[in-house]
Amino acid sequence: MPMPQRADGRRRRESLLDAALDSFAEHGLLGVGIEQIRRRAGASPSSVYHHFRDIGDLTAALLLRTFERVTDHMYQRVTAASTAEDTVRGLVDAYLEWALEHPNEARFMYQAMALEFSGERHRELLEAKALLQRPIFARLQALSQAGQLPPWPPEHLHSMLLGAAHDACRHYLSGAETDPAWMRTTLPGVAWRSLQSGERHGGTETVATTNRDETVTPPDTPIHRS
Repeated sequence: MPMPQRADGRRRRESLLDAALDSFAEHGLLGVGIEQIRRRAGASPSSVYHHFRDIGDLTAALLLRTFERVTDHMYQRVTAASTAEDTVRGLVDAYLEWALEHPNEARFMYQAMALEFSGERHRELLEAKALLQRPIFARLQALSQAGQLPPWPPEHLHSMLLGAAHDACRHYLSGAETDPAWMRTTLPGVAWRSLQSGERHGGTETVATTNRDETVTPPDTPIHRS
């Protein structure tokens, strides 16, 4: 009966990841051990170590699952976009929508991305993240090649359009007085005008806004340090 066994294994793995997320939300990323997660999930030691080598492996797996969820949410918006502006505004709003609706996952993601994973885990995470982002990057590259976005690599376009959103989310998730409604009504437009400015200047400038009350931050998509 291989199929039920595989299904049971997936459920146990997801249960451990859910327990880790809840534990991190309550005690912080550095205040939780794998034994605490095991007890919370009601799993046996053998079950835990069947799926994860150690707490670092479990944390990396949870981070990858988070990447999958947020990227899928953003890609759903890309598929519905018909213009460059719709694509840019939709990507930013989709990210903000996901982060605001899933604060524990978003907060964990920012905390985990500041960790120094081992070289092997670092490489695996980067490769997996790049694979997940490929459809979004392909859309940005097509718009760039069509002259509708600045002639930058898709990774740079992605960083630029999400820079202010990441910064605002970090402030909001840390408890700062940041208005979620303002984030969603303002930041998609900030990203679009920033990229328009880059296009007007031949892709050589990345700072722009037509409203003094809207602030654009430099590209701020974190990466893992090796």
